[in-house]
Amino acid sequence: MISSARHLFDLPHDVTYLNCAYMSPLSRQVAQAGRDGIDAKQRPWEVVPADFFATADRGRTAFARLLGAPATADDLAIVPAASYGMATAAANLPLGPGQRVLVLAEEFPSTILTWRSRAQQAGAELVTIPRPADDDWTAAVLSAIDDRTAVAALPACHWIDGVRLDLSAIRSRLDQVGAALVLDLTQSLGVMPFDLAAVDPDFLVAACYKWLLGPYSIGLLYVAPRRQQGTPLEQHWFGRAGSENFSALLGYPEAFQPGARRYDMGEPANFALIPPAVAAVEQILTWGVANLSETIGAYNAAILARAEALGATAVSARLRAPHYLSLRMPATSESLAEQLASERVYVSVRGGGTLRITPHVYNEAHEIDRLFAVLEPVLRRAGRP
Repeated sequence: MISSARHLFDLPHDVTYLNCAYMSPLSRQVAQAGRDGIDAKQRPWEVVPADFFATADRGRTAFARLLGAPATADDLAIVPAASYGMATAAANLPLGPGQRVLVLAEEFPSTILTWRSRAQQAGAELVTIPRPADDDWTAAVLSAIDDRTAVAALPACHWIDGVRLDLSAIRSRLDQVGAALVLDLTQSLGVMPFDLAAVDPDFLVAACYKWLLGPYSIGLLYVAPRRQQGTPLEQHWFGRAGSENFSALLGYPEAFQPGARRYDMGEPANFALIPPAVAAVEQILTWGVANLSETIGAYNAAILARAEALGATAVSARLRAPHYLSLRMPATSESLAEQLASERVYVSVRGGGTLRITPHVYNEAHEIDRLFAVLEPVLRRAGRP
């Protein structure tokens, strides 16, 4: 268990922020790394060509450590958003008429919109798996896979209620039909243990601004070695072989840099965003992902115990990611999130009125009392005959 890390963050004493799945705060150290990066741009005469590549590769190295073996820095591309990674996967995976792409109902728009467009272009079918009545997304996905399945585009846990998917089991079934696996781990990477070797995704993307505790507009894209010879979304000099030699850029080489670097966004040596993203990941590695999961899970369990006593319910802990708690209320006030915010308690309302509560190690035990000071009267009123 990790003791409170509130002192590392600039959180006022009267703010209870239980909304990491919306956007994490930056720690003081991460914010300073960003300021240092901005300051470097004030002195461009001190920036040498090697700095462009060192900054980007520092990010790749940190992200590879987070994913663990068998990932290496060569397997990582730097992207601005999860949608960019999804678009890269869609552009580089084969899909033809009559084939199917599987997605979850109520999945995040960047996944749905990307694969809907790709399926339309290919004459394929986008199959939206309905929400199972028993909340078992894994069984629902396994039942939907057949010989027509070409791609499954999935999360590790659903962004509305945190229901986990057994990605290893899904990968095994996809292998039986020769289908690809594309993952958006924005709502789990950095706080939920992930076995890269067992899951073996073709493409994996995660934005940094949520559970990776980093800045907005930066993310990572893991590309399996078998998919590293594809076509990038952008054609820029940075990803080409020999680009370290600035005086030879007009050679316009055809060959790419090794590994997944060809899939980088333009200008991946982002001096303002890469250093804070790296600082955030290094802090996560220091804490340990499994330790974070256990600590935040215990916090959510304490909240759930009090909420259940007042009539609220949640997905079974057997199916739910520990860092996620979505309370299904006896009756939900449309203004509940606003009521909480007026008391400086911050959560989200998602998926038809569930209250999504997503704390982190900057939260403390007494903040649960602040949450229920607002929530308890609402639940008690809802429970009256």
